[in-house]
Amino acid sequence: MPHVAVVGRANIDITVRIPGPPVPGRTTFASSPATTTAGGKSLNQALAASRAGAHASLIGNAGDDHWGAFLHQALTDAAVDVSCFHLVPSASTGIAVIEVDPDGENRIILARAPETELTDEQIRSRLPGLHASVVVTQLDLQPDAVDAVFRHHRAQTLIGNLVPHPTLGPAALAPLDLFVANEAEAAAILGHHHDAPTGAARELRKLGPRAAVVTAGPRGAAYSDAHDTALVPAPHVNAINTSGAGDTFLGTLAARLAHQLPLSHAVADGVAAATTFVSSGVQR
Repeated sequence: MPHVAVVGRANIDITVRIPGPPVPGRTTFASSPATTTAGGKSLNQALAASRAGAHASLIGNAGDDHWGAFLHQALTDAAVDVSCFHLVPSASTGIAVIEVDPDGENRIILARAPETELTDEQIRSRLPGLHASVVVTQLDLQPDAVDAVFRHHRAQTLIGNLVPHPTLGPAALAPLDLFVANEAEAAAILGHHHDAPTGAARELRKLGPRAAVVTAGPRGAAYSDAHDTALVPAPHVNAINTSGAGDTFLGTLAARLAHQLPLSHAVADGVAAATTFVSSGVQR
């Protein structure tokens, strides 16, 4: 089975649905009870890759606490390989608080646990032995960890995600086969916003990656490679919760590339999976 390895963070998501933006000095009552789920961009992407038919591995850490055990069990239940997912003694697991408004838009506050951040030595000891055909890495990890991914992966396709760590900057895009970002992340890297995501994808590719994809929410996703630049539109749906939609897109995309589908087909399948996700309201 094609193998996707995801390098990055995992945390607990505590999601609350609110009737509107909180007002300073006043209590905002949630519309329904809070939900607690396994989360974090890399964990979400590994789950999505597994659902999309790839053998998925997560390289990451969590605290050796109740929440870390919860994440480990969630990954195991989803048939994600946890041989490179370690629980760090005496460390706490990171927690994200997610506010979801009536339109399904979300605001996320992440409390990271420094003790669980991946190091270059951990990546060097875990990544090469997986022999994954596709590796997805978060570029906002510590610079030495990102550099370790670049030096020690053995994948046919290396995918980067998120705005690179400030000390790396846009130069971190050059070693990639594919860079994936949303419109806000693309604007942060490029220094300006493109009205058309195709323009952003084309400009990102000029920074060095062989291909670039820019997700554009309800408009779909744009891709640019040596052969084509195009927008794959998303069907109109009523969004229930957009939190995790981008990770569903990327995990599905990675799985399809591991199956050696062309980029255009992989992007289309990613858009379809993300659309189903935001309209289903199913918690991860």
